[in-house]
Amino acid sequence: MSNLHNQLAGAEQGEVARGIRLLLRSPLITQRADQPSFDLIRRRQVPLQKWFDHTCGWTLLVEPRLGYARLVKVGVRDDASRPARRPRTSRQPFDRRRYVLLCLVAAELLNTPVTTIGLLADRVSQACAIEESIASFDSSRQVERRAFVDVLRLLEGFGAVRVLDGSTDTFVEARSAKVLYEVDVTLLIRLMSAPQGPSTLAVPAEQIPARFEELLAALVAESRYGNSEADGGETSTVQRNLWTRHSILRRLFDEPVLYQDDLSVEQRDYLASPTGRQILRRSAEQAGFVLEERAEGYLLVDPEAIATDETFPEGGSTVKVTALHLLDHLQPPGQSRSRPELVAVAQQLLDSNSKWALSHRGDDGPRTLTGQAVDLLVTFGLVREAGALVTSLPAAARYEIEVTAAEPAQPERTTSS
Repeated sequence: MSNLHNQLAGAEQGEVARGIRLLLRSPLITQRADQPSFDLIRRRQVPLQKWFDHTCGWTLLVEPRLGYARLVKVGVRDDASRPARRPRTSRQPFDRRRYVLLCLVAAELLNTPVTTIGLLADRVSQACAIEESIASFDSSRQVERRAFVDVLRLLEGFGAVRVLDGSTDTFVEARSAKVLYEVDVTLLIRLMSAPQGPSTLAVPAEQIPARFEELLAALVAESRYGNSEADGGETSTVQRNLWTRHSILRRLFDEPVLYQDDLSVEQRDYLASPTGRQILRRSAEQAGFVLEERAEGYLLVDPEAIATDETFPEGGSTVKVTALHLLDHLQPPGQSRSRPELVAVAQQLLDSNSKWALSHRGDDGPRTLTGQAVDLLVTFGLVREAGALVTSLPAAARYEIEVTAAEPAQPERTTSS
């Protein structure tokens, strides 16, 4: 009986660890898009919810009948390295216009469980006309239709919108395209992960630009860690300690690398304590990660690559190849180069490979390619950009080229009979 019990306990631990990494990679998992992953999370719902709440202070919502699991993550700091991306083309980040349309489309879809792309475009146009601070939406312009389609395709990818008839992409070429949608209103509401709803702030539109930072902080305020200084600064020792632990582990599990230099004095003291080190190592083990500890910081390695949403340098894309070459010119860690110097490296790479990266052969190609490569390196925590300089960080040493001397050839031995 004891062996069977141990086997069952081991199986549960393995599934919980897998579920943690699945949710870290994809905070929204739907039954329609990924049945096996959803079934595992539904089966291990309680231990998964306890782990995320205790370890990171995050809420895991599982709706078996509605068919989705949503990990509501709240970040520790502003991070623009993982924007929404355009699904149709080369996955360029959303610009300001697309984010505005995303909010407008989501708002209009809340009251329309079934709609067409034409009706939705008309409603967005009317909403823009009412709100003076938002530029008008004209679906007769292809550039506007393209942005509109990018938004809808993003919502389709989340599962909040489902195409019943037609194809969303056809709207780019023809305003008269016929596409019928079914809207999952509940899932649409769950896309926002802010602890406070924007409607609770009740701020006049004309005040938003001047108070943007204040309002953004109010959206992500979490009462479990005490009140802010603006609210009287009432925070207990228990709340401060809880925030210290959660803020460290959130960054460890949500960012590629956690550097000591990026931590506060309180956070470094916590990690230097026996309790802090024990919690750090146990949390990583429970999630199935291998924890790498260095003097400069910490890094989690997933042996099965379940939690990995993007790899580097694997993949062989133009941007990744360029990023790897740029990284060679930023070795050893701590080395700095200016943007023009890195653009020159990209130009040399293009000149030496005439049939490679054809889409970056224009006058602005090397600069654009360099910018995308640097952004990728920043995302992976390998470089930091400050002003006109790009500086490599300690984790870049993992990609440093090592030159080893070949062993001298041994003289051949002959045997005589």
